[in-house]
Amino acid sequence: MPSLFEYAGGVEALHHLEQTFYDSVLRDPLLQPLFGAGQPQHVDHLTAFTAESFGGPTRFSDELGFAHLIAVHRGLKITEAQRQRFVELYLTALDDAGMPTDPAFREAVREHVEFGTRVAMQNSHAGSDDELHPLREVPRWTWPGDDASP
Repeated sequence: MPSLFEYAGGVEALHHLEQTFYDSVLRDPLLQPLFGAGQPQHVDHLTAFTAESFGGPTRFSDELGFAHLIAVHRGLKITEAQRQRFVELYLTALDDAGMPTDPAFREAVREHVEFGTRVAMQNSHAGSDDELHPLREVPRWTWPGDDASP
């Protein structure tokens, strides 16, 4: 079975997905305040993170490291409504970007985004390092039912 990275179409397809998603976030009144006017490197960072999570190149860890991800979320105070909207827009972006419609693939992506948004939300409210989510590396995500996913 191919990795989620391969099944998604590799870096180019994931970059298109992340650009589609990011554009929708910047237009969304609930999420836009978290992202401001946007940052040119954000889509590249999202692509590298998703690619690595899905079994692709380890560029995110090699170039940015997980501490970067913790730092960018700290202090944002993400609400549950914002977390849910993030998931909703991401799942919509799958269709808009022409990603595979296979139910198992979609479920894996949904689980990945649900997990990631919960980690980000917890980290966004952490007043100390002890309150951070214990995750300290890019999670490796696999197909539903595979025990390798966090």
